[in-house]
Amino acid sequence: MKRINVISPVAPELDPGFVPAALWNREYRKLAAAAADSVKIAITCERSNGAVSRFDSVMLADTAENLNVNFYYVERIVKFMLWAYGGCEVTIAGAPLVAAKLAETYSADGERAFDYDVMGERIYGKEFKVVSVPFEQAKAEKSISMKLGGNFEGCRIGFDLGGSDRKCAAVIDGKAVHSEEVVWDPYFQKDVNYHREGILDSLRRAAAKMPRIDAIGGSAAGVYVENQPRIASLFRGIPETDFKSKVRPIFLEIAKEFPGVPFVVLNDGEVTALAGAISLQKNSLIGLAMGTSEAVGYVTPEGNLTDYLNELAFAPVDYRQADSPRDEWSGDCGVGASYLSQQAVGRLVKAAGFDFPAETKLPDILKLVQQARSENDERSSRIYRSIGVYLGYAIAHYADFYKLDNLLLLGRVSSGEGGSEIINEANRVLKEVFPELSVEIHIPDETFKRHGQAVIAASL
Repeated sequence: MKRINVISPVAPELDPGFVPAALWNREYRKLAAAAADSVKIAITCERSNGAVSRFDSVMLADTAENLNVNFYYVERIVKFMLWAYGGCEVTIAGAPLVAAKLAETYSADGERAFDYDVMGERIYGKEFKVVSVPFEQAKAEKSISMKLGGNFEGCRIGFDLGGSDRKCAAVIDGKAVHSEEVVWDPYFQKDVNYHREGILDSLRRAAAKMPRIDAIGGSAAGVYVENQPRIASLFRGIPETDFKSKVRPIFLEIAKEFPGVPFVVLNDGEVTALAGAISLQKNSLIGLAMGTSEAVGYVTPEGNLTDYLNELAFAPVDYRQADSPRDEWSGDCGVGASYLSQQAVGRLVKAAGFDFPAETKLPDILKLVQQARSENDERSSRIYRSIGVYLGYAIAHYADFYKLDNLLLLGRVSSGEGGSEIINEANRVLKEVFPELSVEIHIPDETFKRHGQAVIAASL
């Protein structure tokens, strides 16, 4: 395989082996552009509703000699597109050798069997497939967007379900009259009643603070279609055989407890993005919450939400081909959750010099690191600075796939003094390595960071 040499002008001090996707892709494209026999390719991801996302690029000649490096480039782009946009049919236009290998990889018994299953039957209800066509036959982009949020009149409840806590707010005419955070541990609970009763408890406590309920809006990690979770980390402990019958209808059943009240649940990243658009009055915006995992949402230049998945926790940001962290759920390496969430903190503490007991859970590790930062412990600052470098390179990579002018940063990892260090390092990466980009990073006040998603969810 041809070697792509990547030198990072700004490197994460605790993770010098990190290979930013944005830099690797930039060097590959330079190599391809300089080759006399390079070819044009188009990659499209089509969803079951007919929407199509398209990515055009230049590639080294589609030959056996170049297959490995070409495949690595295209496969990582496909992986990103699937989790950014969604899709049950991938078309590779102009590269039949790469397409054939990709079809083997994204199959029931291939290396990307997780993606094959989730993007096929679990989300879109269709068999996932990879198609090869000539470049001229590539499908055109076809986007779908919608206007949601911003409804603050009346008495509303908003909730936000995370992996370590659930938040709930009672909002009257846009003003929060109650906001509560309850610690819970939903990930590996085998009985869905744990989730159901916990959510209902928070909703009932919020309802008690208002004279009536006009609407309920929710925010939760995962992919939601018509208020039904299709894949969601909150329910990972529920046996797969019970997912369809017990997990999918959970919010439909909860809604029945509030007859006649409109009830909407969205991916938590979408609500993060809405929070940014509404509070900052800016569009072309990614909302990114660094919590138990990485939650992302996107608001278009027109101020709309799309039908994109925006599940960038599964999208690759590190292209090193050895020793990168492996995601325990998808089995892939170098994906966003390992770099832009509590998982990143837990992964870096040892390199920073901390020695916590092996049984210490990620939320507790984060609390200990935050405490150390409040005491000006340089070890904690090294963690935050490293995450800031990850973020800067991730933003540059995201800009290849989204029209991006603004990023709103939320979540527990960005709370406190460490959040400022993350932003400072991310801005340094953007300024020194990607001066052509103009992306402004925004961070709300502490109360909004921790509870803003619940309040904005109330406006859905």
